[in-house]
Amino acid sequence: MSQTTDFAIIGGGIIGLATALDLQSRHPSAKITLLEKESTPARHQTGHNSGVIHAGVYYAPGSLKAQFCAKGVPATKAFCAEHQIPTQTCGKLIVATDPTELPRLATLESRARANGIQIERLSADDARALEPNITTAGAILSPSTGIVDYAVMAQKMATLFTTHGGTIQYNTRITGGAETTTGITLHTTTGQVSAAKAVFCAGLHADRMAQTFGAEIDFRIIPFRGDYFAIKNQPHDLVNHLIYPVPDPARPFLGVHLTRKLNGGFTVGPSAVLAGAREGYGRFSLNPRDLADSLSYPGFWRLIARNAGSAVDELSASLIKQRYLKKVQKYCTRIQIDDLAPYKSGVRAQAVSRAGQIIDDFLFVDTRHSLHVCNAPSPAATSAIPIAAHIADRLLAAP
Repeated sequence: MSQTTDFAIIGGGIIGLATALDLQSRHPSAKITLLEKESTPARHQTGHNSGVIHAGVYYAPGSLKAQFCAKGVPATKAFCAEHQIPTQTCGKLIVATDPTELPRLATLESRARANGIQIERLSADDARALEPNITTAGAILSPSTGIVDYAVMAQKMATLFTTHGGTIQYNTRITGGAETTTGITLHTTTGQVSAAKAVFCAGLHADRMAQTFGAEIDFRIIPFRGDYFAIKNQPHDLVNHLIYPVPDPARPFLGVHLTRKLNGGFTVGPSAVLAGAREGYGRFSLNPRDLADSLSYPGFWRLIARNAGSAVDELSASLIKQRYLKKVQKYCTRIQIDDLAPYKSGVRAQAVSRAGQIIDDFLFVDTRHSLHVCNAPSPAATSAIPIAAHIADRLLAAP
């Protein structure tokens, strides 16, 4: 089967779906086709994250992360309110677990203020009054941080898109293709698709799609699995906010945090260890090609060498439950080993340069007829709606 379309969107996560909706609103008469290799939307990063609506506390002022997040928080909450998708604005408490972390807490507070984010500094006594079950030497409170189920958001976007004339082809995997003088040809498992313009929101396969279609890139996607635990045996008011430790600037990720869930209860996580497969959510999941791509990449080994202590710590915490528990007990001693119950893991698509540097901000690469979302780190889900507008602007500005 061969077909033509005005716009092809590759990837049915929340960014792909938000982009399809944005293009549809700008060009209601255009034919827009979204291609998704799974049978339903949001099967990977969108459906396997912590569900936090990030306020933007951590991001460097002026970065795309900071810009997108500032627009993404109100956009996400407005979309959910319009479509009756449950959210909670429970706030986030970032806690220093000992006095040596207070300078890093002050740096975060300054960064949040530079980003125009509402933030409150709390003494140890004030923080304990707010959260009696948390151990802290001081904290900052981000009252606008919230929680949502991004998979539910993505499903609503898919419904809106198809209701208004868009086409989603599930179970359709890209097998190859090339740009032509007039557009782009996509070879898929369900036939050939010819499009005037294409947007690749391929997430865990962003580097492969970019290389297949001639984009010039200097990174590789390294998949990091994040293990979570559900908390049992604890009261419903164990904490009333999301609880995050102060991040260590020497480590590439934010650390294990305690998150409220919309349906009640709590999770802790994630850890961060190399995944044996780009879509490998189990501890022993293995895809030989994916693992070989990671292990054969010089940038991966340079990253590990630069973060050797962190890598060993994360791996040991992933393998030894007691080590994981110690990370949680730094700020919540009430949680015990028997309280940690199995919970679904996630896999983060982390773009890493050949020099071994984590690409920390969003990265978009344009070709003549397409745009590739090469790196979409957190807060990508929070920021999906403004990211989609940015993608559409760039795509439509291209000749």
